[in-house]
Parts: sequence; structure tokens; C-alpha cells
Amino acid sequence: MPSRFSRLIALTGAVVLVTLSATARADTVNIAVAANFTAPAKVLAAVFEKTTGHTARLSFGPTGGFYTQIKSGAPFDILLAADDERPARLEKEGDTVPGSRFTYAIGRLVLWSAKPGLVDAQGAVLRSGQFNKLAIANPKLAPYGAAAVETMNKLGLYSALQPRLVEGSSIGQAYQFVASGNADLGFVALAQIQEAGVIKGGSAWVVPADLHTPIVQDAVILKRAAGNPAAKAWMQLLRSPKVKEQLVRGYGYDVK
Repeated sequence: MPSRFSRLIALTGAVVLVTLSATARADTVNIAVAANFTAPAKVLAAVFEKTTGHTARLSFGPTGGFYTQIKSGAPFDILLAADDERPARLEKEGDTVPGSRFTYAIGRLVLWSAKPGLVDAQGAVLRSGQFNKLAIANPKLAPYGAAAVETMNKLGLYSALQPRLVEGSSIGQAYQFVASGNADLGFVALAQIQEAGVIKGGSAWVVPADLHTPIVQDAVILKRAAGNPAAKAWMQLLRSPKVKEQLVRGYGYDVK
């Protein structure tokens, strides 16, 4: 059954895309998607294909890894990053379509456990030591991992917690460590554990935004896709007010 998110998008902002695409041929857009945005990106891809006739091929992973792949010639048309640094760097290096970069979401970090009751509403479990392993994403590759390290440093706990850390290559893998029970708890993206505005299970502490640098997530069209109408249509959908509304209400992102 379609999610409320997909139904609302399909019934509103996508009408414009249908009009623009009705006389155009169907094209494919290859999108590198930061792992935190997996769930909404999959919903958007289904709506995008239904309303425009274009196809979106999604690849999920860490932003730092995607930057390296793009610089090595990987055939991506769009980067949906988990930061604003790499898209800005690609723009400066001449690898993007001028004027295509914009902020599509501002992420929220959360401390989460699949075990009900383990994580309290203030995150005091970090000081209690009543756990074995704490999962984070690789801070060199994943902005959410960098935000987790910054949070622990701000709390004065990083040195004490470091022996318990297990690193995933992306925020997606960090989430899997916790979901599978290989780590008792971990710093993940709020969007990974929330749907339709409700945390799906376990226990969680949404990290106060002042404990880390804002996770500003930028999207950009890469130069190879300058003439690709599917890339333009995808970015138009991502900018639509209804999509922004549902990213906030459904998945816990902030938007500009």
C-alpha cells in the first residue's frame, strides 16, 4: 500500500512534472544518495517514475565515498549529499551544472537502540556505561559520523567512549549494527528510525542541534547530466513544497 508520503506527493506537486514531461521522451537519471536519505529517496523514486515516465536509479552510501567515486569518473548524474561541503567542492572544481546546487534537507542526529528503555530521553545512558558497543558512521566519510564525534566531544565523553565504538562505512551500516543487535546503541539519522512522524521502535534520544554543526544536506546536478531532462525533473520534485513538508513531518528533517 502506498505510504501517506507518496500519496500526498503524487496528488499535489507532481502534477507540474506530468505537464512538463508529457511530450518528452523517458530518460534515466543515476543518483548517488547519502545513506540517511534512503527511505524518502525510494518513495520519491517511485512517485517520480509514475508521474514523469523517467527512471531514477539510486545508489546509497557515504557522501565522502561518493565524492571520491565522482572524481574518479563514476557515472552519476546527481549527488544527494549528507553535507554541503562536498557538493560545494565539486562545484568549485567545475564538476557540476552551474546554479544547480541547493539545500534539500537539514538532518537530525539521534542516539538509538533497538531495545526499548535502554536510551533515555536525555541521553544519560552514554554516561552510565550500561552497554557494550556504540555504533557510529565513519566520521571521515559520513557527515553523521562526524556529527556523532562532535557530540561526544561536546559532552566530554569521546575519550571514555572510544573503546566501545564500532564504525560503519556509512550511516546505513551503523544503523544495521544497532538494528541487528551487534551494537547495543548507536548514533544514526532520525530519518532512519522515523516514519510518518513516529519512531518505529526501540528507544531514542534526539540529539539537541546545538551539540554539533548543522547537518546541511545539499543536492547538485553533475556536469555529465547538463542536458538530461530527468535530472532537471528530479530536482524540481525535490524542491517542491509538498516534498519539503513531508520530509519535515514524515522523516524529521528540517528544511530551508
